[in-house]
Amino acid sequence: MKIKMEKSTIVFNAIGYVIITMLAVLCLLPFLLIVSGSFTPEMEIVAQGFKLLPKQFSLDAYSAAFSNPKQIFDGYKVTVLITLIGTAFGLFLTSMAGFVLSRKEFKYKDKLAFFIYFTTLFSGGLIPWYILMVKYLDLKDSYLALLLPGLLSAWNIILMKNFMKSIPESITESAKIDGAGEFTIYLKLILPLSTPGLATIGLFMALGYWNEWFLANLFITTETKFPLQFLLYKILASAAVLKTNVAGNLSPDFQPPAETLKMAAAVIATGPIIFLYPFVQRFFVKGLTIGAVKG
Repeated sequence: MKIKMEKSTIVFNAIGYVIITMLAVLCLLPFLLIVSGSFTPEMEIVAQGFKLLPKQFSLDAYSAAFSNPKQIFDGYKVTVLITLIGTAFGLFLTSMAGFVLSRKEFKYKDKLAFFIYFTTLFSGGLIPWYILMVKYLDLKDSYLALLLPGLLSAWNIILMKNFMKSIPESITESAKIDGAGEFTIYLKLILPLSTPGLATIGLFMALGYWNEWFLANLFITTETKFPLQFLLYKILASAAVLKTNVAGNLSPDFQPPAETLKMAAAVIATGPIIFLYPFVQRFFVKGLTIGAVKG
């Protein structure tokens, strides 16, 4: 039996679908321009600007980006490993911290939560942090310099704590009656029920590690240890220098692929991480909101 909808409901749904479609197109348009620009000849962009459909098809930007394929693949390898390892360990530590702070029987939870929150208001500064990393921890030119700073975040701990507080206490109480310890409760009960929160925080952490270039700029000196983002940054800087140096020496018909190389670098850097979104999208909104609703 079909339920007949009122005309006002049909009109409202139609308007909603139209608005959402328009917003989706507006969000998708910049990325389409980037992809199109990466396959456009440099001279066409200089003369006519960016277009959704280029008149000519060119792979010059990708040829320049992959002029040293081993370098790009090494950058991918470093970035993928750091993203996977950092996100896994970061989620483990963040979830453990959130679990402890969400326990009512932990009498120091309020004081500890305050100290964690305090770090979001004040910072020791870049120079003391750099001295700590290089002089005392000896992390210069080490992969750990790319991993450690992103493992824990005060915002992620607070978000996870609020999420775990929304899990009914009756679950943990019944587990204690059955003789389960705290770590067993955390591992076998709380973690499976915290999937939306873990997926949300995991996405934040994965994006942070994937887009990381500043730490590499500060600490990494060996080229084989460069993450992808920093490697592409150096390639773009080299292309800008090339364009400046050859501008007055070569024919005006020749244009180094500076603008198109930027587009190609954006596609190379963001393409793989886009495939992560479909796997966590269904958890994303729930993970952001459920911890803010007190049951």
